[in-house]
Amino acid sequence: MAKFDVLDMSGKKVSTIELSDDIFGIKPNQSAMHAAVVNFLANQRQGTQSTKTRAEVRGGGRKPWRQKGTGHARQGSTRSPQWVHGGVALGPKPRDYSYRLNRKLKRLALLSALSAKAAAGEIVVVDEFKIPEYKTKTVVGMLAAVGAEKKALIVTDAVDTKMVKSASNIPGVKTTTASLINVYDILNAGKFVVSVNAAKKIEEVFA
Repeated sequence: MAKFDVLDMSGKKVSTIELSDDIFGIKPNQSAMHAAVVNFLANQRQGTQSTKTRAEVRGGGRKPWRQKGTGHARQGSTRSPQWVHGGVALGPKPRDYSYRLNRKLKRLALLSALSAKAAAGEIVVVDEFKIPEYKTKTVVGMLAAVGAEKKALIVTDAVDTKMVKSASNIPGVKTTTASLINVYDILNAGKFVVSVNAAKKIEEVFA
């Protein structure tokens, strides 16, 4: 079992917690994490880019000159790709870039990401997040106290609107819940800041 110090929001150690090696202590699989990150980024693509073909460009209905006898190369339309204002040959069209990974690979990638963060000492366990009001200053102070003032992923056990809105305009800080964590967000964060209840829920969900 991996042991982690539990801090309060002021950065003071209040206890320790043991988390399962099956989730936070496996040997990270680099290939699985890479596949998960590529999949996540591909699924974020809108795929709305589009160009017009020669059939879609306005004009070009008349043959520019007769077929033979002019000394020019034969041309059928002024909207062919080689002409200025012509259509685009083999250009992008709207498409769906998303695809799915199999469940075992996704799970391996997630456990690898959590274990990599644990091995690097980049997991911060907080006893609980107490945000009494919508105040960004409270979250900034908490992150500074626990050593996560740069890029951080804050993980709660359930949706906490006060935490979400208080942290929403802090550069580099993102919030999520234990059941919605993903490999990209974990690896992209400098520190993985998680509450005790959220850590236990991660064990329940991904055990």
